[in-house]
Amino acid sequence: MREAAPLVRRIETLIEPALEGLGLRCVRVRFAGRDRRTLEVMVERIDERPVGLEDCARASETLSTLLDVEDPIAGAYTLEVSSPGIDRPLVKPGDFERFAGFEAVVEMKEPVSGRRRFRGRLEGAGEGRVRLALPEGRIELPFEAIAQAKLVLTDELLAHTRGA
Repeated sequence: MREAAPLVRRIETLIEPALEGLGLRCVRVRFAGRDRRTLEVMVERIDERPVGLEDCARASETLSTLLDVEDPIAGAYTLEVSSPGIDRPLVKPGDFERFAGFEAVVEMKEPVSGRRRFRGRLEGAGEGRVRLALPEGRIELPFEAIAQAKLVLTDELLAHTRGA
């Protein structure tokens, strides 16, 4: 939904200070649905502890009020606030750095080396590229060409999450 990108960026800019005031940060904002539009806001705690139902409820109440006052979205929509979950999406370059060492699946917009989907261990990001160790070797993928990426639910990730 390319036409929504400027609106999504505007909403992110609008809500980030309010979320920070609640001890949260924005993971992702996106619109879903056509007939009944939904504004999905995914949040995580700044202290990296698990997001609880209370966190989502406080964020939903705060953002609902803020969005009603600022009114950046034309027409009716439903606001949904959620946590990223353990096998969270990787959205920003910092996500790829923060979760280096864990397994991820990266899907590209266009094929790279004849493939669109890569699964391997994250080695970080820098200079506009994401580094991934695959069973057949290392690859660097252009960040801007990534369609979507997420962590893979593994015992190692579960152990890390429990210790966070």
